[in-house]
Amino acid sequence: MTLCTPARKPTHHKTNRPRAQRPHGPPGGPRRLRIAGADLSASIAVFLIALPLSLGIALATGAPLQSGLVAAAVGGLVAGRFGGSPLQVSGPAAGLTVVTAELIQRYGWRTTCAITVLAGLAQLGLSALRVARSALAVSPAIVHGMLAGIGVTIALAQLHIVLGGTPQSSVVDNVLGLPAQLAHIHPSALAISALTVTVLLSWPRLPGRAGRLVRKVPAALVAVAGATAVAVVAGLSVPRVDLPSWSSHALPGLPEGPVLGIAAGVLTITLVTSVQSLLSAVAVDKLVTARADHGRSVPRSHLDRELAGQGAANMVSGALGGLPVAGVAVRSVANVSAGAVSRTSTMLHGLWIVLAALLLVPVLDLIPLAALAALVMVVGIQMVSITHIRTVTRHREVVVYAVTLAGVVLVGILEGVALGIAVAIAVALHRLARTRISREERDGNQLLRVRGQLTFLAVPRLSRALHQLPQGSHVVVELDGSFMDHAAYETLSEWTTGHLAHGGTVETTGPSGARIAEPSPAAAAASAAHACCRPWTPWHNHQCGELPADGPAAPEEGPERPDAPAEARRTSGLHLASGIGKFQRNTAPLVRDELARLAREGQRPSQLFLTCADSRLVTSMITSSGPGDLFTVRNVGNLVPLPGEESGDDSVAAAIEYAVDVLQVASITVCGHSGCGAMQALLGSGPDDPAVPPTPLRRWLRHGRPSLERMASRRHAWARISGRLPADAVEQLCLTNVVQQLEHLRAYESVARRLAEGSLTLHGVYFHVGEAQAYLLSGTDEVHSYDDVFTQVMPAAPSAPDAGGTEPGATEAREAEAGAATGRGPVVWEPARAS
Repeated sequence: MTLCTPARKPTHHKTNRPRAQRPHGPPGGPRRLRIAGADLSASIAVFLIALPLSLGIALATGAPLQSGLVAAAVGGLVAGRFGGSPLQVSGPAAGLTVVTAELIQRYGWRTTCAITVLAGLAQLGLSALRVARSALAVSPAIVHGMLAGIGVTIALAQLHIVLGGTPQSSVVDNVLGLPAQLAHIHPSALAISALTVTVLLSWPRLPGRAGRLVRKVPAALVAVAGATAVAVVAGLSVPRVDLPSWSSHALPGLPEGPVLGIAAGVLTITLVTSVQSLLSAVAVDKLVTARADHGRSVPRSHLDRELAGQGAANMVSGALGGLPVAGVAVRSVANVSAGAVSRTSTMLHGLWIVLAALLLVPVLDLIPLAALAALVMVVGIQMVSITHIRTVTRHREVVVYAVTLAGVVLVGILEGVALGIAVAIAVALHRLARTRISREERDGNQLLRVRGQLTFLAVPRLSRALHQLPQGSHVVVELDGSFMDHAAYETLSEWTTGHLAHGGTVETTGPSGARIAEPSPAAAAASAAHACCRPWTPWHNHQCGELPADGPAAPEEGPERPDAPAEARRTSGLHLASGIGKFQRNTAPLVRDELARLAREGQRPSQLFLTCADSRLVTSMITSSGPGDLFTVRNVGNLVPLPGEESGDDSVAAAIEYAVDVLQVASITVCGHSGCGAMQALLGSGPDDPAVPPTPLRRWLRHGRPSLERMASRRHAWARISGRLPADAVEQLCLTNVVQQLEHLRAYESVARRLAEGSLTLHGVYFHVGEAQAYLLSGTDEVHSYDDVFTQVMPAAPSAPDAGGTEPGATEAREAEAGAATGRGPVVWEPARAS
């Protein structure tokens, strides 16, 4: 590519190799700091939210008010620069209010700063051990319960300041002192607080176009600014922010106090800041992915690096006399919603905090403390999320949530989290061990229901219930659980064998009544003894456990050889009957309903699938199709004779006419494959000898000669696989043959008519047998246009079931397929179309 640039003195290089440029950097020369407009606007939005919240959280902890600004600035600059989540905003968090306030009351502010430094050092150590992912193993019910407990503690403490009083040291004292505080309300403080709360709650709900415009200004800023303006204009006598000179700002000192108490404080700060920051980073990734641009330019969070960034920020914040730092959800959501695209927005917000702390001190001193207290109180109340309560209730973990919340409120954060973990483990063990077994008689049949996980703990009750069933009866065992251990399986299997021996019948079903296929004891033993028995393997693998020990071994190759021993040929001849018997035993019960429906309604295939007769091509396997999906035509070489050249064999032409005109298929697919014997024979065939009468195979292969001519012609592009050339001449001809047979299809009048109407499409597929990989021909949807390039078909992502339920028979198919994968049942292929 040539670039038009101003004339300059030519520069000579020793090589023509271009210099490597840094991504997103300027093309040479010194790097310039580039700030995206989206990052600039997002940083301002986050700054306007962070400024009042930082002051409010510092007020709630009882720390110097400057400490909130220090933590906000350090969180933006240090954590924003070195953290692993580019769009996460860090700073003083409401979740740390309770533990920080307790540390300040117990050890003083200077020791609390030292504890913050030690907690940051601990986070750096955890990051070096790469244990960040372990924090995500904590039950969400515990995390939500912890945050809710912190929110309740914050709200009760700030309610006293809202009413014009002073909070107590504990939640119990705050609750007990609330009646006395209500008896001595400070009217001015209550008015300012009420105004702040009203604006906070009503601002996001302003209607109309004007409301959408003004809502871009953060509600927290509007509420605090409005309350400040009212207090100044009205001349209300209320306590206000008092930021002392930065020259008198308190810095950390050496820790003073009991070692165990300080260690517990370090552990608590480390735990809360780490878990909150990592969970917030994961939430930010989800928010970024949900944006209109899907966050294509934003890398996903690196959790270990994020933990290291938070540790560095806590060390710096504590050293500068700031509050502990953690990733904050509210500010991070604002950053993502404002369209930020890089970590620049987070760092700029920290810069704005620094400028405000240095230049806006006279303005900040006008803010009433009651407004900040009301702001933090609302934040605390919102931490008790109704959505979280509904979620844990739906997952039956409300007990874990309630115990954690109560423990945090009444005892402390570490103790509350420990209680929550203990209860979560107890609930998990209870669910694992709890199994309900019930029995009833219905229409003369015995129904045994098993609810829950079947482990060795339930074996005595299961065995007792099974042996109470009458011998010779028809028994339906309904299993409603996701796990069965070896002891329970052996018990059920042995009872099934004995019940069948006494003339009874056993049907094992799932919770929806779908049958679960079980193997016979002999087949189960064979599957355990021979790992070679797998679905979609040749017969001699499927039979590997059923021959007598002294019987002849099955031949290693699938085809029967003429020189094989007579006993081996006789054994191989039984494979077909044995396979049919297995179908009748395992698969027929699962597909009988679907086949009965097709028998009543008739076939309605959507595809005419024309492929080679090669035994290695299993069409239902490579297309994941089932009964009624494909109208299949197979012949040697997947050939389509041109109209009028059938030479007495009209079978292919008849199939095409029937599929296109009668069945009204929507598409036709020609499928070739690697190592095709017909193509090898074409390549090795010479000119016809008039003296030698042609064999039927040679006469049939004449229909493949146009493919040979196409491959040799210079008028046609060579058919190939995307990204590589054909491996040899045989593969070249196999690919070319698919393209040529599609051309032959267009010569049929019925096909040409449907193509012109737009009601029929043609497709070409090449299946590489050795790679088990399919390739799709590009450009076959355009009239007379082929790119002659086969592109690799990638694995399809698993699809979620429809909200309205599953397709009839889909449950049985999945269960049977899972059983086959473990040697316990057949693979059943469901029709690809909806019933």
